Amino acid sequence: MSDITLILAAGQSRRMAGRDKLMELVDGRPLVARQAALAARVTRDVLVALPPRPHARYAALDGLGVTALSVPESAEGMGGTLRGAVARLPKTCTGLLLLLGDLPDITEQDLRAVLAARQDAPEARIWRGTTGTGAPGHPILFAPSTFPDFADLTGDEGGQSLIARHRDHVHLVPLPGNRARRDLDTPEDWAAWRAETQR
Repeated sequence: MSDITLILAAGQSRRMAGRDKLMELVDGRPLVARQAALAARVTRDVLVALPPRPHARYAALDGLGVTALSVPESAEGMGGTLRGAVARLPKTCTGLLLLLGDLPDITEQDLRAVLAARQDAPEARIWRGTTGTGAPGHPILFAPSTFPDFADLTGDEGGQSLIARHRDHVHLVPLPGNRARRDLDTPEDWAAWRAETQR
């Protein structure tokens, strides 16, 4: 029995003018590979939710020891991806650490901080990373008691309705700066981030 990290990497990068944001290079490797390698240092099992094959993201994960999970439901949006991926979790999963594929500033320490919060607030069902100022973001750890609720997700709503359902059992975990929320959805976002970080 063990925790599992699920990386959401099945989106279509519609705002990237034909580029794939998860194949953009970060620290010398595609972002999707960077996220997978990061997660693999924190949990033994890592699932990466992907669109159906063929897709370049599969090759980017070769040799990383993670599981590339084809999720046909991803065509619906994030809600479909979550519903399809969680339905495929093994029964031995003791906690699901959810990480968006497009957060380039997330660190190993951030993932470990959210996992460790379960010990600090064992009465919670969801432990959620926030920005330094408290804005909710990722990663998010879900207890097994929440897993059945993922079956109700549809469309592109993500997990917000599920989190709202458990609002009285959510424990927030502040992470430095804006790492928990800064995603890069457009070429302009990427250019600004690279200019700022020199990465």
